[in-house]
Amino acid sequence: RTGNEAARTPNLDALCSRGSCGVLYAVGPGHAPSSEVAHWSMLGYRPDEFPGRAVFEALGRGQDVSADDVLAYAALRPAERREDGWWLTGRPDPDGDAHEARRLVERCDGIVVDGLAFSLAHVWRGEAVLRISGGADERVTDTDAFFRDRHPMLRPRGLTPEAERTARACEEWTREVLRRLRGEAFPVITLKWFGRPRAVPTFLERHGVTGTFAAESAFLRGLALSLGLEAVEARETDDPVGDLRGRVDLATRRLEAGETFVFCHQKTTDAAGHTKDPEVKRETIERLDAALADLPTDRAIICVTGDHATPASPDVIHSGDPVPLIVAGPGVRADGVERFGELDCADGILG
Repeated sequence: RTGNEAARTPNLDALCSRGSCGVLYAVGPGHAPSSEVAHWSMLGYRPDEFPGRAVFEALGRGQDVSADDVLAYAALRPAERREDGWWLTGRPDPDGDAHEARRLVERCDGIVVDGLAFSLAHVWRGEAVLRISGGADERVTDTDAFFRDRHPMLRPRGLTPEAERTARACEEWTREVLRRLRGEAFPVITLKWFGRPRAVPTFLERHGVTGTFAAESAFLRGLALSLGLEAVEARETDDPVGDLRGRVDLATRRLEAGETFVFCHQKTTDAAGHTKDPEVKRETIERLDAALADLPTDRAIICVTGDHATPASPDVIHSGDPVPLIVAGPGVRADGVERFGELDCADGILG
């Protein structure tokens, strides 16, 4: 059984019995999506409209973006030199290394390669938004292997012939960073999530409603801003049940004030899946269920789901499995599902 199927969830079960159920593949069966791609799809936008996560990272941190520039997310990393290249060995400590990390990032600002200007805006713990001006192409592969350690830094590649110039410039930029940071505890800066702002319909233009998107992650708030939604920073603390109750209260207050759409994101069950301990995942779901007793199904249509599966087993980041989907509220038909879980919800009217 999955964590959802094993957990005792009386409030989610009651919601199932009052509404329509199904399972959701954010981007299709078998595909393990990243959170930004999954949310983009869930909000009704196509892959060819996706601007790249670095655009969201910049917007969510209050930075201006322009279609004239290519953006990438840069990360200062500790690394060791081996015969076959640089291998990443971790990340800076957000507490002890914060000042040093900012200093090293600022040392690498303002590099120009082949007519392309590379500027870095530090955001936190050695992470920064890289802006490439001068006619760059965003279709370049990441140099960051994403994992914390035991993986090599990668060579950037152009995904199209037109992007080769930018890819080669990114490689030379990386080599110049290595020269500037030679001998430091954090000698490399990796790049990922290349993108460029795209003109897309607002959420209101596409769906006829607008409102609020509440999340802690800067990139999710940036995604909301890119679609014309109001972004609200909703902190996640060491009291996840209280955090979820706060989100339910926020949604209720916004609806009572006349808003027509409220989206609340919380990462707690995702983080529980990353522990790879099935008991932690089950217990987390049981605890969070307690915060869902007072969903405002009397005045709004409520949907409860996830953007992707984060299974406790096997040892993967995300998986291509479906997640349960419940829709309940005024005018929503009740089907025969009475329990929250993947197998149960798959038998619901939504399929």
